[in-house]
Amino acid sequence: MTAIPDFTEAEQRLVDVALRERYGQSVEFDLVETEIRLNPADRELTVCPAIYWEDAERCRFVVAKTGMDKFRSMFFWSVKDRFSTGKEEYDNLGDCLVTTLKMQEEAAKRRAEETGVAE
Repeated sequence: MTAIPDFTEAEQRLVDVALRERYGQSVEFDLVETEIRLNPADRELTVCPAIYWEDAERCRFVVAKTGMDKFRSMFFWSVKDRFSTGKEEYDNLGDCLVTTLKMQEEAAKRRAEETGVAE
């Protein structure tokens, strides 16, 4: 199996721009690795490069690169409180980021309403 390429400098700049736009300031992110089952039928996990960050409300984000121009994302506040965009895989990092950030914003609002805590 061919190794999955790391995030390019251009992809990292795109992440930086998307996070600045969402939060109105620079947000530090880390380049990490994650293990993913690329296909539901796979028995083995594949090591994939990923980008990880945490927002001010302690929500954590992971955007994994699963191939050339293939991305998956999720965000979570806790192990029990995990979300994905509902789309298995994106062929555009920008679309993946925008959708993930928008869905997290909506989930945070619902979460605040349910707990009675203002954002």
